[in-house]
Amino acid sequence: MKNLKALLTELCTVPGISGDESAIAELACQKLKVYCADACIKNGNVIGTLGNPEGVHVMLDAHLDQVGLIVTSITEDGFLTVGNIGGLDRRWFPAQRVCIHGKEKIYGIIATMPPHLTSGEETVLKIEQIRIDTGYSAKELKNIVSPGDSVTFTGITGELPGGWFTSPALDDRSGIAVILYALEELKQETLPCKVSILFSHREEVNGGGAKTGCFGIYPDIALAVDVSFAGDGRNNTGVPGKGAMIGFSPALSREISKRLVTVAEEKKLPYQYEVMHGRTGTNADDFSVCREGVKACTVSFPLFHMHTPVEMLCLDDIENTGKLLAAFLRGCVSC
Repeated sequence: MKNLKALLTELCTVPGISGDESAIAELACQKLKVYCADACIKNGNVIGTLGNPEGVHVMLDAHLDQVGLIVTSITEDGFLTVGNIGGLDRRWFPAQRVCIHGKEKIYGIIATMPPHLTSGEETVLKIEQIRIDTGYSAKELKNIVSPGDSVTFTGITGELPGGWFTSPALDDRSGIAVILYALEELKQETLPCKVSILFSHREEVNGGGAKTGCFGIYPDIALAVDVSFAGDGRNNTGVPGKGAMIGFSPALSREISKRLVTVAEEKKLPYQYEVMHGRTGTNADDFSVCREGVKACTVSFPLFHMHTPVEMLCLDDIENTGKLLAAFLRGCVSC
């Protein structure tokens, strides 16, 4: 895919915290229509199909939503209070720039004390203590912002030296990019299997989109395409640049995990093992117990600084994971 960096930039700069994914769903649906004529938004999910309707049914999933904040109130002195959406580490909150998606888009700063007035040993603020300063008075704010409005963290989106890419929301807009990359690889081919694409909503809070989406699609095989923890390979981290992380877990189908490894080795694609001793923390956990059960697996890739405004990944991993998915679908003739 020639425009991978442009695709990632476009996907990552459209806001969409859990429960407020309409804008990113519209964009993802537009992108998916290139490959799936029936692509549509259904109950918050983006769904499309292609391939052989009589073949084994494979579902590829990546989630639409990103972590963020939700406005809970406007204080009398003109600050916003918030609650967290998804897992967030409040240690990095002070002095972060945010965008509030009210009647119009405005920006603010998470308030912080200057170091001259602190000992440097203060405890991490509770979420109830967080205040966002927009510069507006309380009266002005009430004309723009309401409780329930979304708040996203701003950050630089773009390429870094050495084949890296950084942006907020790479978890999991990069998973969407991987699936689109795979579909582009397969664009001129006739597939032996039926393929359903699910870009699911609310993964960061309750996996609601995965539950409802998989229930409606009910595939034979489901692959959750998501990010995982980057590192040096120790403590079950993935090494950036060394390809897809193929999941092995008691919550997953060992048959499908092994088949993915076989495909990677046959096609000489780099891959890594991601061994988990229980639940995976991805949509695959819900897929595996959908209806009478679905053969589920995870196909992940390493991400540094997860759930922060400076998430970072290796572009080669996006390409190689996309190629692995394409190769898997080409050879998927049975359950």
